[in-house]
Amino acid sequence: MKELLVYIKEYTKECILGPFFKLLEACFDLAVPIVMASVIDKGIASGDKWYIFKYGGILILLAVIGLTCSVTAQFFAARAATGFAANLRYALFKHIESLSFTEIDSIGTATMITRMTSDINQLQSGVNMALRLFLRSPFIVFGAALMAFTIDVKAAVVFVVVIPLLAVVVFGIMLISMPLFKKVQARLDDVLGITRQNLTGVRVIRAFNKEQAELANFADSNEKLTAMQLFVGKISALANPVTYVMVNIALIVLLWTGGIQINAGNLTQGELVALVNYMSQILVELVKLANTIVLATKAVACGTRVQGILSVNSSMQDGDYGIEDSARKPGLQKKSGGAEVKFEHAGMKYKGAGANSVSDIDFIAKPGSITGITGGTGSGKSTLVNLIPRFYDVSEGCIKLNGRDVRTYKLDALRQSVGIVLQKSILFHGTIRENMLWGNKDASDEEITEALKAAQAWEIVTGKEKGLDYVIEQGGRNLSGGQKQRFAIARALVRKPPVLIFDDSSSALDFATESKLRKALQELSYNPTIFIVSQRTSSIQHADNILVLEDGELAGQGTHEELLKNCEVYREIYNSQV
Repeated sequence: MKELLVYIKEYTKECILGPFFKLLEACFDLAVPIVMASVIDKGIASGDKWYIFKYGGILILLAVIGLTCSVTAQFFAARAATGFAANLRYALFKHIESLSFTEIDSIGTATMITRMTSDINQLQSGVNMALRLFLRSPFIVFGAALMAFTIDVKAAVVFVVVIPLLAVVVFGIMLISMPLFKKVQARLDDVLGITRQNLTGVRVIRAFNKEQAELANFADSNEKLTAMQLFVGKISALANPVTYVMVNIALIVLLWTGGIQINAGNLTQGELVALVNYMSQILVELVKLANTIVLATKAVACGTRVQGILSVNSSMQDGDYGIEDSARKPGLQKKSGGAEVKFEHAGMKYKGAGANSVSDIDFIAKPGSITGITGGTGSGKSTLVNLIPRFYDVSEGCIKLNGRDVRTYKLDALRQSVGIVLQKSILFHGTIRENMLWGNKDASDEEITEALKAAQAWEIVTGKEKGLDYVIEQGGRNLSGGQKQRFAIARALVRKPPVLIFDDSSSALDFATESKLRKALQELSYNPTIFIVSQRTSSIQHADNILVLEDGELAGQGTHEELLKNCEVYREIYNSQV
């Protein structure tokens, strides 16, 4: 939790001024009972109206000044808390963006969303309340006890007894509830994970008529969360009634001892009223402090969870070289716009997996060549191409781009040189033009049009009333599967990268459109190195080299004709489709 304080550093002034004005307000609050005692003992007792009006005006002035201080303190506290939350949320998002796919897979999307929303909101509320009340409430409690001693020592003994007892209750509840709040947040992760899973997979759930099963699953998780929250809430709720009971017992004792002192002539009526007011102030402030501690407990638990994400370091280290450095190496200056990609006995194992997903992959993709990759489901096709832009790192062997290990390149430079269209086409809310500019922010409308035509998506654009200004909904909900794939392909082509990877990205296209796309890729003006992952042999049979994977290993490689003769796995795949 301490590590998170760096994000509030720029609001140091607000963190000082907020509590300062709260302490000023507390000082004026502590002065009110003394003034009131004076009004009762000197003004009301003697019937001096002028004295009553005079000190009544002082009370109003104290109230106005106290209100001004309170509002000022609220302003500074709110500014510091919201600024802290904004800085922390940005830092957390930036940190998550820096993590490799390995860490993101391990942590889980639902967990990261909870940390960035619910947990940081709890932290914001905790900081806000801490700046306002963590100094004010103890100051009022001890200040009221001190003021009571200036009025009457015997009556003030009640304060000395009740304050430690109240502190034990408040802090005892805090120590019990703090670990329980961590469990509540963990349950919230589970509920969010189920919710996200159901929303993203709603079509599958309905297709298999599993609505009732998922409702039961959600209800079970939700009930566990509710039960845990109720249990923690009951413990936290004890703070208010217990403190009320203890303070009211103290008030009874105070009135009893005060009455005896008044009869003995050692205490005035006004002073007894002041003592009762101080005891009431202690009650109010302890209730506030109890609520603040409950909120702070939640905030600390949430802060620990956020810090847990920030403490996760990426297993993928950035390199030192730019892509242009490899172009200067002798023998690598190519007329083609493509790059040479070389796998040298590369293997990769996912974190926590028992065995490699791909093993001993060894081949060369010449600049400007087309490499096809095929194989059965789960054979490691996507894993293989994900190693080129370093979505994951190899666990053995190496991959070279233009003769240099990809791990020595700067990640930004490496990924700028690789255009990849993933299996699931993701489009973002915005116009077609804005989505295309993701590939190249400086692309002109002519370059965008050229890429759309190559991806066979131009006819979709011309069919829309607003053309390039047609708005795509989040995730491309207003487009068909084939349309989304073509736009995703166009977005990769706009960048004109030396390496292009199509990971089963034409599965939703009909054969005629796919044939046109294949021809257009072969005719690209800058001649990139292309990798095509596909289950369809028709999509890759014209490739310069075809890799056939089985159980993560190369079952064969060569041209279409060579593989039909020499590779049984490829022959089985081809015969099953033709």
